[in-house]
Amino acid sequence: MSTAVNTLDSSAVGALRGPGDVLPAWLAEPRAVPVAGNDRIDLKFLIGIFRRRSGLFVSVLGGSLAIGAIVTALQPRIYVAHADVTLSNKTAMIAPASTNDRVTEQQAPTDAFVDTQVAQVTSSDNMNAVIDRLGLDKDPRIVAEAGRGAARLATIDYLRKHLNVQRIGSTYDIGITYDSRSADQAAKVANAFAEQFTRGALDAKRDGARQTTGMIAARLDQLRSQALADSAAEQNYRIAHNLLSTNQGTLTEQEISAYNQELARARAEQAEDAARLDAARHQQAGAANGGNVGETLASPAIAALRAQQATAAGELASLQARYGSLHPDVIKARATLRALDEQVAGETRRVIAGLEAKAQASDQRLASLSGSLTQSRGALAISNSAKTGLQDLEKRAETSNALYESYLNRYKELTAREGTEQADAEMLHPASVPLVPDSPHVLINLILSFAVGLGLGVAAAFLAELNYSGITTGDDIEQRLGVRYLGSIPSLGSVMVRGRKASPTEALIESPRSAFAESFRSLRASIAMNTTNAKVIAITSSLPDEGKTTTSICLARSMAASGDRVLLIDCDLRRQGVSEFVPDREGRPGLIEVLRGEVELDAAISVDPATGLAILPVSRDTTDAPELLTGDEMDRLLETARAKYHAVIIDTAPVLPIADARLVLGKADASVFVVRWRKTPDSALRAALRLLPGNRVQLAGVALTRVDMRKQARFGYGEDAFYHSYRRYYS
Repeated sequence: MSTAVNTLDSSAVGALRGPGDVLPAWLAEPRAVPVAGNDRIDLKFLIGIFRRRSGLFVSVLGGSLAIGAIVTALQPRIYVAHADVTLSNKTAMIAPASTNDRVTEQQAPTDAFVDTQVAQVTSSDNMNAVIDRLGLDKDPRIVAEAGRGAARLATIDYLRKHLNVQRIGSTYDIGITYDSRSADQAAKVANAFAEQFTRGALDAKRDGARQTTGMIAARLDQLRSQALADSAAEQNYRIAHNLLSTNQGTLTEQEISAYNQELARARAEQAEDAARLDAARHQQAGAANGGNVGETLASPAIAALRAQQATAAGELASLQARYGSLHPDVIKARATLRALDEQVAGETRRVIAGLEAKAQASDQRLASLSGSLTQSRGALAISNSAKTGLQDLEKRAETSNALYESYLNRYKELTAREGTEQADAEMLHPASVPLVPDSPHVLINLILSFAVGLGLGVAAAFLAELNYSGITTGDDIEQRLGVRYLGSIPSLGSVMVRGRKASPTEALIESPRSAFAESFRSLRASIAMNTTNAKVIAITSSLPDEGKTTTSICLARSMAASGDRVLLIDCDLRRQGVSEFVPDREGRPGLIEVLRGEVELDAAISVDPATGLAILPVSRDTTDAPELLTGDEMDRLLETARAKYHAVIIDTAPVLPIADARLVLGKADASVFVVRWRKTPDSALRAALRLLPGNRVQLAGVALTRVDMRKQARFGYGEDAFYHSYRRYYS
């Protein structure tokens, strides 16, 4: 990575300065700081981002894969069945062709025809036929998926969504695919559409042939009626004009001849009937009861009555001779005889009436024959002039009959061809039951989930890095804050042997050649190089729990272990972390008592037996401590300490929550801010630096605490990035 030297001036630290702030002297001094060049993309920096956010990246990627797997598991299994049909371009002649049929050379199906057939597969007729055939509108699964609405329309819409029909390449084959959650149903529906299409084409031909036959049959009925009407008109014209004829001539001429013969016979019969009627009337007039009328002799009824009349007369004579004329039986017999006489007379009258009727009929027949003869003679004259119209009617009737005969022959030919039609399409490959679901695509879903997770993981890593405000390296301190970087103090667990338990203050003494102990020697060297004759060094932080007390104790013990006289003063009146380190603290005076003048400095000091470090703790009574800590008493104490010790380490309270800490920092020769690695936000440190009193605090720099050296090395940051290369130097 190329580097450049950048001078930190007032513009580099403007972010630390607010309205009305006085720029501290230590910030006003220019200082050369190496910064990364911007002439190319820093791949190492990008790799470091992924190393730092590897957990987030892996979590997002794993979550995406898990979601993809869950979605894949929850997706319904969709089976796809495929059937192929082919369009036929050859037709075999089964029925003989008519002489009227045109023989044309058969052409191959065009693209437009094939596309039309593809659309025909999903026609409403085919849809309805398949639904009725398989009962799909009553299938619970289809009805449930199709949704509400009319069952038939919803089923058709459902089939259109799951049915795919397309031409296979540039061939005459059509592929029919259907997807369903049921493998059996997918195959059944695909085959049903294929069969319906092939059978539908045949049915269409048959329907066309039937329609043609029906049209010809209807036309045939019309022609039949027309032929009959024309023939009837001819015959009616003949009848109307008496133009009927036989081999002997016209009917009128034959009628005239017949009328002449009948007229002669009718005259003879009329004369005979009139003579018989006159004779019967004369006989009736000469007889009392008409019994002598000759016409009655042939009547069996009169003959029977006369026999009864003779019997009754004999009985009357016998009874009258026996009983006399007044006897009841005689009277009865006489009445019976009179009744018989009356019957004979009545029957005679009926006979004469019959003769009268017959004579009258003969007269009428004679008159009728005479009139008919006269009429026939007139009709004969008229018919001779009506033959011209008859000839026209005969031609019309002949034409109608010929046309009717032609249609009749065509109708018979079409009727003979019924049932010999051939389909334009046939099944090529029926659909088989799919064994493996087509959806979901497990591999594709996992690949997509991986790709999405990869993208989201990268985005999450960059977003987390952009939103991250913690401090990780010395570059963050110097470039983002414009403050000197003094070094990093590793966390004990990242540099010590795993499984070994020890506190940081103990590990410093137990392992003086460890990386942990070396970090405090490095911190001491950095403070010495960045300050001038600084004996009183204040250790502080912006927030609590950043490791300032541990740093103060360890730095003081490290300096004391090297042979220097070092005094460690606990100025954190609230936490009193340094005081807790003193084993015999109870009952002993401390810092407050020294400031009050109650005891001398040497009387309040406790000595660390391991290093000889002098520690000035804080007693329990700190009621007036803030005033003493920030007053002249503290200045006098520090002057005394400078004269007796090589170095004085002050553990102060955090700057942001405790105001007294800023005043204590002003009394020290140099101040060191400790920042917890990747925990303390840079805004907190920036706010703490703004609160420092201008020209009264000499800031030596900032040190990072509790740095995980293993992670820092993987991140590839700063001098700690090479920890794996030089860790063998530590023991």
